[in-house]
Parts: sequence; C-alpha cells; structure tokens
Amino acid sequence: MGKVTGFKEYKRQNFSIAPVEERIKHNNEFVIPASKNAMEIQGARCMDCGVPFCHSNYGCPVGNNIPQFNDHIYKNKWENAFRTLMSTNNFPEFTGRVCPAPCETACVLGLNDDAVTIKGIEYSIIEMAYKKGWMKPQVPKIRSGKKVAVVGSGPAGLSVASQLNKAGHEVTIYERDKRIGGLVRYGIPNYKLDKKKVVQRRIDMMVEEGIKFVTNAHIGIDIPLKKLQDEYDSVVLCGGASLPRDLPIDNRDAKGIHFAMEFLAQCNSRIEGENILKEKEILATDKHIIVIGGGDTGSDCVGNSIRQGAASITQIELMPKAPLERTDAMPWPTYPRVFKLSTSQQEGCEMDFNILSKSFIKDANGNVKGLNCVKIEWGNKGFSEIKGTEFTLKADLIFLAMGFMGPEQTGMIEELNLDTDARSNIQTNNYKTSVKGVFSAGDMRRGQSLVVWAIYEGRECAIAVDEFLSNKKTMLNARSKSLYEK
Repeated sequence: MGKVTGFKEYKRQNFSIAPVEERIKHNNEFVIPASKNAMEIQGARCMDCGVPFCHSNYGCPVGNNIPQFNDHIYKNKWENAFRTLMSTNNFPEFTGRVCPAPCETACVLGLNDDAVTIKGIEYSIIEMAYKKGWMKPQVPKIRSGKKVAVVGSGPAGLSVASQLNKAGHEVTIYERDKRIGGLVRYGIPNYKLDKKKVVQRRIDMMVEEGIKFVTNAHIGIDIPLKKLQDEYDSVVLCGGASLPRDLPIDNRDAKGIHFAMEFLAQCNSRIEGENILKEKEILATDKHIIVIGGGDTGSDCVGNSIRQGAASITQIELMPKAPLERTDAMPWPTYPRVFKLSTSQQEGCEMDFNILSKSFIKDANGNVKGLNCVKIEWGNKGFSEIKGTEFTLKADLIFLAMGFMGPEQTGMIEELNLDTDARSNIQTNNYKTSVKGVFSAGDMRRGQSLVVWAIYEGRECAIAVDEFLSNKKTMLNARSKSLYEK
C-alpha cells in the first residue's frame, strides 16, 4: 500500500493528452505522462484494502503485484518497483499504453472514489527503468540444449519466447510478416503504441538476450509445420485469431470494402517506411468513410482515417449503446461494459447504434458508393427491424471491424489435423495440443482477447513447455524472477 491516509488527501491525476487539433496532424503518441513527483503522490493513494482485487482474477490477468509497486514508488524506490513489475509482466511498456486497465475498475478505492491510476504508474515505472538503465538484456548463464520454435510474434509469442529463453532454452520465433510484433506491430495504431521507440526497442533487447527471429516465414503455407517438428524439441503455436468476421450482404464484391486489419496494417507499414503497391493502397484521404463495428478496432480505423484527411467518417454498430454507468448486470469488481468515447472518436466522427447493414451500393464500375441501412430494436429473442427507418449512407471506403472468428484454418491446423473447439480455436489441455510436443497460446487458443491476456497465456504456456522439455516440474517462475534481482 502507499500512505495510510493518502486516498483521503490526494485526488486522482490522469495523464494529459495533446489537443485534438495538434495530435491529428501526426501519427506519434500523444499521451503526456505526469511527472515523477506526481506519480509518487498517486502511489500514495493505494489504500490498505485488505483484499487487493486489482490483481485478482477480476483485475490484472498477469497478476501484477500492484500494491507493492505502488508502495515502492510512493517511497521513491523506483528500481524496486521495476523489479516487482517485471516479476509478473514481460511487456509493461505495451500494457502501460494499450491495456484497458481492468485493474483500475477492480480497485477497491473505486467503489466510492476515483480508482488508483495503476496504468499510469505502470507506464511510468517501465519508462523510468529504460531511462535509468535498469531495463537491460537478461542473458541466461546456462543453456539447456533444448530448442523451441514459436510461431507468431504477437504478445503471446513474444511472452512465451521470453520466458523460455530465461529458462535456458534456445528459442526461434517465426513471423509471416516483414516485421516482428504481430498485433502490436501491425494492428494497434502508432499513435497508441510507437513501433520504433517502443516495440522495436524491446525486440532489439530480445535479440541481445539470444532469441532468434525469422521473418517472411509463413508456417503451414511457405514452410511446413512438420519441418519445425523435425528440427526443434518443441513447437508453440501463437498465430492469433486473425480470421475476420465478414458481412455477406448484397454487393459485397464492390471495390473499396476492406477488413479493418487490411487498412490498419497498411497504416503502420507506411509509417515505418514500407513501400505499398499503388494498386493495393487503401487511403482515406478526401473520401467518405464508413466503419462497421463500434469496438476498439473500428475506433482505430477512425483515428487513422482522420489523420489521412477523410472527408467524413461514420461509425455504426449493430448493438445498442452501452450504459454510462455500472448496472446490476456488471457489479464491482467485474469489468464494466459502459459507454466511453475513445480518443479517436473524440477527434471527430458520427456514431450511431442499433444499425443493421442491409446492402452495399456500387456504381457501374464496381466501386462502393454507399450502404443501405435500417434501425433495429432489441428484444428477448434478438432484434427486429423498425419499419420506415431505412436510410442510406454515402461511402467511398467501408471498413469491416466486426471482430474475429478465430485462427485461420488453412496451414498449421490442417497440416497436423489439430483438434479444435466449437469456436474453431486450437483445443488444448494445459496448453498442450492433440499432437505431442506441440503447444498453443494466445488468441489462437482462447479466441480474440486483450494484449494482457496474451502475455498471461504466453507465460503460462512457457511453464507447460519447460516441464515437457525437462520432464519435471518447472522452476521457471523462480528463474524468471531471479534474473531481475540485483
């Protein structure tokens, strides 16, 4: 905990953000962190709550020791806070930026006051660690002689690789794209998570730690998964849930309709200097944009479209608008599904809920020109259309951001005939697939989820892999913590 009476004496202080008119002119991060002194005061607000729900199953998936690092920074023991944080979270520089912070909605102080600014404290700790040089490559002193191939370099793949490398195994990550990072590289916009200053900074450190990376390697398509089985002692599949939900309505074949990830990946690639073929370019400049889907992915399409100078942006959602406050259906400390404008939506877009897309409109040349819609109302048995509420939206580009159906079924899953569950995710038993020596973690195993859950999955999967390789109960958790001791 922090100061005994700190929560009574100090108010919550959030990070500030750059004004809209400034931040939409660039693709850089626009969150402005608070000062060191301000964060120490925020640490003082952590109360002696008895049962800290912030790191329970309702709060932090990776189980960060939040009261401990809050207390450390309150007492100006930042290095101790860093070592406490790194004992449970491999990538706090990611979660400190893009995690929705279920730890804060489960904070006991949040019952009748503003919760402790846990996410801001986490961000401040890891950035202080880089600045002071505490965050440095951790090279294992002893190697086991075992080799592990990890397929997919998203947060789950990076996490499992980081843990297994600490345990002394030789780890190689295979990535089908040009750059390492998966979702955090190609999906999350640069203005939320800087690719060069944050993501690449950590990848470079992992290389120094001995982890090998192979890019442009599409396992199951270009390289048989069987080849990895033959060359490695174990294989871990962390390919993500990359199969997008489609919208098979009339005129779906019109040009200018794209899955959200096609657009988002291009945006990030362009920022990093990759050349994109002109005939395949997706640019929102001077165009009327419709985003179908009201979640984070749709919001990211909005933010990128604004920065590219779209003529107009409309975001529609099939579901009703969420309530503004907790209801009886979402009691504390569960994560509240309440309505909150994202920073991208605040930058300027029209939003509408309870909207059903009926058909796309295309011109004589096959280009999309609009969307026919109708308002709906929800009942106990689903939704029904409201007669007389049909309307049309103008569009030059439409982005489908309606979530993901699971992992792609071609390639790895088919090649090994892996068992899958009812949702098409890889079925496992303690992260073990139906094929001996092959494991799976992250969205490919659990379905579309958060970055912090992917990190958790990678850490837990690494324990199962280490036990398989050593044929005994692992000491992986103890080993990983000891690497961050002085």
